[in-house]
Amino acid sequence: MRYKNAYLFGAICPARGTGAGLVMPFADTQAMQQHLGEISRAVAPDAHAVLLMDRAGWHTAGDLKMPKNITPIFLPPRSPELNPVENIWQYMRQNWLSNRVFQNYEAIVEDCCEAWNRLVDKPWKIMSIGLRKWARAS
Repeated sequence: MRYKNAYLFGAICPARGTGAGLVMPFADTQAMQQHLGEISRAVAPDAHAVLLMDRAGWHTAGDLKMPKNITPIFLPPRSPELNPVENIWQYMRQNWLSNRVFQNYEAIVEDCCEAWNRLVDKPWKIMSIGLRKWARAS
């Protein structure tokens, strides 16, 4: 058996129902840096993003350069329930990406891109999955 992997990096803005994502061959600091650039480009010109992040090594690497329009908030260890994007991954696995056999690496990348694009074409879905009543000011 041989395995090939692709990594889907994604961030959502539940308030606007938008997302920014990349499919990468590795989950490392370089890939995360490219993802931060993608997120930064997706932030509205007059806005500033707050990015919830777990403590994966590529999220906390010392040489990671945070764009000026993004402020990271690092979540406590072992608390995925605090990060709405974890529910996005669950939704994508349940609907498009689980129990699949791919012919080759290119098919993996293609299906990941297709799944992400299907998600961002449904802003109401991002909002319904990502918004938390307890996180919004009254």
